[in-house]
Amino acid sequence: MKLDRREFIKQAAISSAFATAGAIFPGVSFGDWSKLANNTGIISWQKSPCRFCGTGCGVLVGVSDGKAVAVKGDPNCSVNKGLCCMKGYHSVQALYGKDRLTKAKVRKNGEMVEVPIQEALDLVARKLQETKDAHGKDSVAIYGSGQWTIPDGYVASKLFKGCLGTNNVEANARLCMASAVTGFMTSFGIDEPMGCYEDIDHANVFITWGNNMAEMHPVLFSRMIANRKRRSNVKIIDFATRHTRTSQAADSSIIFKPQTDLAVANAICYEIIRNDRVNWNFVNEHVSFHKGKTNIGYGTEDHFAFKDEAEGINFDEFKEFLEDYTPDKVEKISGVPAKDIKYLAALYGDPSLKVTSFWCMGMNQHTRGTWINNLVYNIHLLVGKISTPGNSPFSLTGQPSACGTVREVGTLTNRLPHGVVMNEHDREMAAKIWDVPLSNIDPKPTYHTVEMFRALDRGDIKFIWIQVTNPMVTMPNLKRYRDGALKDDRFVVVSDVYPTPTTDVADVILPAAMWIEQEGMYGNSERRTQHFTQIVDPPGDAMSDTWQLIEVARRLGFEKQFPWDKSDYIGKIWEEYRLFHAGPKHEMAPYTVLNQRSGVQWPFVNGKETRWRFNPEHDPACTNGKDFHFYGKKDNRAWIWARPYEPAAESPDSEYNFWLNTGRVIEHWHTGSMTRRVPVLHNAVPSSYVEIHPEDAAELGVVNGEMVKIISRRGEITMPAQINGRGVPVRGMVFVPFFDESYLINEVTLDAFCPISKQPDYKKCAVRLEKA
Repeated sequence: MKLDRREFIKQAAISSAFATAGAIFPGVSFGDWSKLANNTGIISWQKSPCRFCGTGCGVLVGVSDGKAVAVKGDPNCSVNKGLCCMKGYHSVQALYGKDRLTKAKVRKNGEMVEVPIQEALDLVARKLQETKDAHGKDSVAIYGSGQWTIPDGYVASKLFKGCLGTNNVEANARLCMASAVTGFMTSFGIDEPMGCYEDIDHANVFITWGNNMAEMHPVLFSRMIANRKRRSNVKIIDFATRHTRTSQAADSSIIFKPQTDLAVANAICYEIIRNDRVNWNFVNEHVSFHKGKTNIGYGTEDHFAFKDEAEGINFDEFKEFLEDYTPDKVEKISGVPAKDIKYLAALYGDPSLKVTSFWCMGMNQHTRGTWINNLVYNIHLLVGKISTPGNSPFSLTGQPSACGTVREVGTLTNRLPHGVVMNEHDREMAAKIWDVPLSNIDPKPTYHTVEMFRALDRGDIKFIWIQVTNPMVTMPNLKRYRDGALKDDRFVVVSDVYPTPTTDVADVILPAAMWIEQEGMYGNSERRTQHFTQIVDPPGDAMSDTWQLIEVARRLGFEKQFPWDKSDYIGKIWEEYRLFHAGPKHEMAPYTVLNQRSGVQWPFVNGKETRWRFNPEHDPACTNGKDFHFYGKKDNRAWIWARPYEPAAESPDSEYNFWLNTGRVIEHWHTGSMTRRVPVLHNAVPSSYVEIHPEDAAELGVVNGEMVKIISRRGEITMPAQINGRGVPVRGMVFVPFFDESYLINEVTLDAFCPISKQPDYKKCAVRLEKA
């Protein structure tokens, strides 16, 4: 099995990625193409959302002679207002890597052999049906992505949940956004943020909870910086476990020990109450108090099961719970000085300040991810700073359609479009719209992502179709799941655009159309649906993931459920999907409207977008006659939860004495399978590294660039050290970007997860370091 393509990728990127554009404009650099195009007039520009994060920036793609040759920001898109980050400006180069998959491949006698794509699709349908017949409906599964378009995810869910009758549908957003979902559901009873990016223009204070926005959401961060430059009373507070580029740009940088954000959030609430900064009018009218189970485990064992139980409490009981979280007590737990905790509480509690909290993977990839989401909502609810311009607790998204395709479409084992499989009414709606018997839709969820790959290893799942994602890089405790996928009686289908460690384990590889080579929709963090047309043709036999699924569905005998013609199937799918969301709480814009605009926010009611939910000035779903209406909960109130601090699943000890934290860098996106084919991005950061505090490096006898062995209870990896680079971890912590398949850091990480959201924690496990 070949896992190290680094040298090939390097040569392919340098020698041939985007060779077509070089032929059109010989000797002209990529940065000059847009200017040249405007001068020559030989390029047509077409709008699209950007592919390379969840912000949802609008771009204009320049096309000449059937090739995408330039990109600029879309000035009509309110998300980015014409600005892009470096990945956006170079995004179309990712279409043209030398090793692009253009033909289907099938494993024959141990070797991958090119075959006509129709033959490969025949094999996929046959193996799927044979596996289901021999081992039952739950022996087959599909694993997708927040990079799926909305039609991709919708068709996958309809085929597997509606027609095949299995809830074995998951997406990699389980690894990045599941805690945001469960946090929102448990606090508000309905998913997705109540605010929007316009909050950035109104807020006085931004607090980034474990979120390196300068690199992970650079366009939004630039809007924050612009707001601070324009107005004198704007502050950015970086609250994190390591120093990053966000720390450098912030007004204050406050460092906490891993996992102790739980304790700090409770201490902020304690201070707000102690200093009588509670917005009593808001709390009395719109809030109720609750507690759940504690000591809830970490999910490291197979078949782990947990169900929380809410119990109502009153304000006095909540106040008593917080007595364990005074700033002085929490300073000893978290390492955050009591004065800094009081400072944060004062910012949240000052009625003259508008406060927006931003978070992403630092809070969501957390063994208590649901709890920390709840706790930050608690802070905003206590002071009533929510659902108004500039006052917003806001969970950001890391993929272009983790919200649209996963949270809205419901491509998780327990979800349906705008519903859950456990609810009979939701199943009845799905069965009617999908034209399948109600009995087809199983009321019991099956496997979340970690358990799905455990089931593949055990043999409970024997057929899995993986689309638009690279789990053989991204799964924690990776070696177990790669070994499981390679077992003899497992059949793995992979749809992708480039060779990856995941295509290495495949029995069938289907070449996929990428981004603007197809029509589709994404849904971003601020509830904005963004439509894009097919701008260029896919290479060779590549086709959209949606059409691959339709081809297989028809081979399985489901022509009635998948009747669409290739000329207009995306519009037809969208209008069917809209039926799930009819009504003022989640109404989606019609296809014709999406086609005209650079994104439309939902709920879209009577031709108007909803920017702030739960606020009757902006939200037509509010009907209680009050100044706010939290209609997601049966009591029409938002819930404040008493959630304690509990330690991480694995903490440093005498044998494994360092914390390991993993994440991304601005140049590369996720596993790098696309951005490492872009010359300027690849050359900027050609390989991964381990960030080490300079004093820890000195004790190890390691200098910059020397090799270091990182060892955990699960595996080990050797990679170069980076000392005093762009990020500097605190003593006793190391940080590793995960984009480089040559350094599979997830062979070291732990597959513990939040028991409520089932989202793994990639930010905290114990390792030791050795000089290699």
